[in-house]
Amino acid sequence: MAYFLGVDTGGTYTDAVIVDEAADRVIGSAKSLTTRGDLALGIGRAVDAALAESGVSAAEVALVSLSTTLATNALVEGQGGRVALIFVGFDADDLDRGGLTEALKGDPVVRIAGGHTHAGIEAAPLDLAALEIQLRALGPEVMGFAVAARFATRNPAHEITIRDLIRRVTARPVTCSHELSAQLNGPKRALTAVLNARLIGMIDRLVAACESHLAASGIQAPLMVVRGDGALISAAMVRERPIETILSGPAASIVGARWLTGASDALVSDIGGTTTDVALLRDGLPEIDPQGARVGGFRTMVEAVAMRTTGLGGDSEVHLKTEGLTGGLRLGPRRLIPVALLAQQHPSLVHAALDRALATETAGEFDGRFVVPMAGQTGGLTPREATVLARITAPMPMAQALTTRLEVAALERLVARGLVMIAGVTPSDASHVAGGLTAWDTTAAQKALRLLGRRRNGAGERFSTDPAAFAQAIIDQLTQQTVDCLLEAAFDEDTAFADQSPETLARHPLTAAAFGQHRGILHLEARLGVPVIGLGASAPSYYGAVGARLNCQMILPEHAGVANAIGAVVGQISQRASVIVTSPSEGRFTVHFAEGLQQFSSRAAALAAAETAMTLEASARARAAGAEDLRLTTAAQIREAEVEGSPMFIEATVTATASGRPRVAHPREPAASSV
Repeated sequence: MAYFLGVDTGGTYTDAVIVDEAADRVIGSAKSLTTRGDLALGIGRAVDAALAESGVSAAEVALVSLSTTLATNALVEGQGGRVALIFVGFDADDLDRGGLTEALKGDPVVRIAGGHTHAGIEAAPLDLAALEIQLRALGPEVMGFAVAARFATRNPAHEITIRDLIRRVTARPVTCSHELSAQLNGPKRALTAVLNARLIGMIDRLVAACESHLAASGIQAPLMVVRGDGALISAAMVRERPIETILSGPAASIVGARWLTGASDALVSDIGGTTTDVALLRDGLPEIDPQGARVGGFRTMVEAVAMRTTGLGGDSEVHLKTEGLTGGLRLGPRRLIPVALLAQQHPSLVHAALDRALATETAGEFDGRFVVPMAGQTGGLTPREATVLARITAPMPMAQALTTRLEVAALERLVARGLVMIAGVTPSDASHVAGGLTAWDTTAAQKALRLLGRRRNGAGERFSTDPAAFAQAIIDQLTQQTVDCLLEAAFDEDTAFADQSPETLARHPLTAAAFGQHRGILHLEARLGVPVIGLGASAPSYYGAVGARLNCQMILPEHAGVANAIGAVVGQISQRASVIVTSPSEGRFTVHFAEGLQQFSSRAAALAAAETAMTLEASARARAAGAEDLRLTTAAQIREAEVEGSPMFIEATVTATASGRPRVAHPREPAASSV
């Protein structure tokens, strides 16, 4: 009998489940607050509680699998460590393509000559001596490097050479663009490499935290991690390619939703602390996004489930809209620490600050907001940013951390770097005031909502004088934004509206009237044609109203709050390897292997060699990822042009896929009795 342990680390909670493989059921589950300062604490508490509930011993655990939303959350919130991009053979204008400049957020870029042509021939030599001087200066200032060279997918030699130099000179982690995608579009590959480099430290800390607790607990099972397409990879592999964990948690939730409900066709909506993730389950399977995962406004080259990820969760920041006379509310995309949670952890500090603010009738800009220091790499801070960070030695009221208005921008930069978190009013606080949640400090939430409600709208009137009414308004806003997310996904997936903007359609007055069952000269009605599966710990609190607004069946399965952790252990390992075949001239065919170009005199020979090599490569990767009993498939996408009535070969992409279940540990026999 095999028992599997699934762990999901989110922005607010870490979940753990024990699945009995033979009985195909959950026999233990637990939740613990994610402890960002030391992730092992939250993981350990959840794992230990799940084991205790299930009655399973550490020695009986045969497989451990981890999913996470930390990488997704970081990209949605614009957070991550400082990195440097080595941009080889590209023009300055290439930085403005594909969102690359936005993704860099002012981080250093080193542009040097080099790269290759479309045929894989060196375009210009590398000046490694000059580059080494720049690397020695940059090494202490960044946490990692991204390397992108022109046409590296045709010949990665320059990226590999620079990678080896960076490792020798700086000992920092390096991401090469050709390692993440075999597709053309250098700026987009560079963007993906930058994001990967930015996430390495975060995911490494997560994996290390999980491994340390497993070792301390006596669990000797292999550790797997969920990739963005729902497949599993080994922990060692994800340390090198953390970008593949974007949409890891959402992908696991889809797998978990299918396992929990058996539903074949449905919209799956997973609300966490930071994001809401929506995907379509069709014929029991999610779609894979052919353009690459899109997260936080960035379109990457990472293969992942077709998912709409929105910065909307239980811990989303509550913004007051002061435009117009009445104003309004907006939630997200940034995650805050709920005031109710911070008050539970630091009651004297939080209540003293809230009471001081309430004692005066004048509403302060930072009333009810706090700053909390976080661990992280501090290289590259400006003097002002360093001064503000040095002041934040412990949780404190935000006003205490700032001495001038000029320091507000510095604080925002520290938040973006993940060195500081802000605590403030969130939907979780509103739910405590409304009675839907009771886990944290309700009194602190009431005080914080009263303070926020004292802010004034365009007419000079306070937004709210009643915390309970204000709380309901925040919950109603979360309902509306969730409805918008689901409608966007539905319009996007419905082929009848393929040429129209799903965002516009979701918010069109006719759409709102139809779902509101308008009755006038016109009678309008609309409903979703598939059920919605609501996942996440707070789904039961919010999604009943969502289902009513969409006139659809809302499925809230048992264990919906730990669906990600369930999905983490019921998936499969899948690895792909691809290579490009081109024809530089008639009768010549080139296979662009990573180790160098190989020439063939016939198309059939080139394709056969490519298929053989990719099958071996995919198999090796799958075994390295922890798979056994492999299933192999190959495919060739061939591009041809018609010349004088006859087809002419242009190029082909040959892909091999190796899939299998993870290897599991054999449960150890209990020690023999000495009696």
